[in-house]
Amino acid sequence: MYLVKSSRTVFSRRSYTRILSPLRFFSNSTRASSDPYPLPLSSPELNALASRSPNLTRDDNLPWPEPLKRQGEDEKTLRARLVYQTRKRGMLEGDLLLSTFARDQLGFMILDELREFDQLLDEPDWDIYYWSIGKKEPPERWATTTLLEKLQKHAKNEGKVVRVMPDL
Repeated sequence: MYLVKSSRTVFSRRSYTRILSPLRFFSNSTRASSDPYPLPLSSPELNALASRSPNLTRDDNLPWPEPLKRQGEDEKTLRARLVYQTRKRGMLEGDLLLSTFARDQLGFMILDELREFDQLLDEPDWDIYYWSIGKKEPPERWATTTLLEKLQKHAKNEGKVVRVMPDL
């Protein structure tokens, strides 16, 4: 019996092989074609399946879940939720852009504008980010809104303000 010693644990050859055996899967030359966790639509087989599926949309190739219906929410709760949602998007660029926009603009928005902002936050994070910095053309439903114009102006940062995450 052979022993492999690490800084904290001693493994027998058998247990060490058992630990490393999943890694052998990645050592062969066909790693990309036999990926156990493929990204959506990353292989020709998945692309062919997506083209035959009637539930997939043509634009995104994946259906988006329906946003939650929040009826009966008062204005104070809506503002607090929007502040939180602008900070916790999942990507630093979006968090910084949206949270500073919310800090500067939410106090001046009326209820209809708050609801429109809530609908914008239901869009995918990267889409919002690319629409706001002008790298991607927004869809018709957002292209002519004043909300997106304000967000694009905020993203330009013409005053060259150093932006940090606002306090909650």
